[in-house]
Amino acid sequence: PDIILFVNGIPLVVLELKNSANESATIASAYNQLQTYINSIPSLFIYNSMLIISDGLDAKAGSVSSELSRFMSWKSSDGKVEDSSNIPQLYTLIKGMLNKSTLLDVIRNFIVFERSKTIDSKTGITTIQSIKKITAYHQYYAVNKAITSVITASCNDGDRKGGVIWHTQGSGKSLTMVFAVGKIVKALNNPTILIITDRNDLDDQLFDTF
Repeated sequence: PDIILFVNGIPLVVLELKNSANESATIASAYNQLQTYINSIPSLFIYNSMLIISDGLDAKAGSVSSELSRFMSWKSSDGKVEDSSNIPQLYTLIKGMLNKSTLLDVIRNFIVFERSKTIDSKTGITTIQSIKKITAYHQYYAVNKAITSVITASCNDGDRKGGVIWHTQGSGKSLTMVFAVGKIVKALNNPTILIITDRNDLDDQLFDTF
């Protein structure tokens, strides 16, 4: 691998970087190279928290179980504004996601595991697979701002108004809720969490996610 980040001697992050001057060096080829490493040196990935792929300009982060389509860009280095498109995504990802405090926060509070069950239609054999999911940048920054707001709102002289996080459809509302609840439980000494939905299918979805 091109770059490995160690924390206390443990290899937690692997980066595969391709040369932007090479037309055949793409994000996809970086992803495929990582799959080769996972198959040929699996012991390197026992403790892995995340994988980074880059073609020199674009950069995306994912997990050892992520398909290429699930690797996502980290578009802000400070959580306040999206970085300019003139700034290489690799720079933004390293500065925003791989700085010490953010990296440790992501590892501690923003990685979840989901069990996926598939049934082979021909053999009837059921396979259960664990999928490792890592926060997207908008989920990370939104949750941390929400935690700060909730702590302020719930203190003795707080106004009890934590605020609102708005999501577009398909942008990971359920996981944002899981990440937020996980941090709130620790920050506020295990409070009661009330979840209100307006559809039965959302009840089922959130129950499964939590």
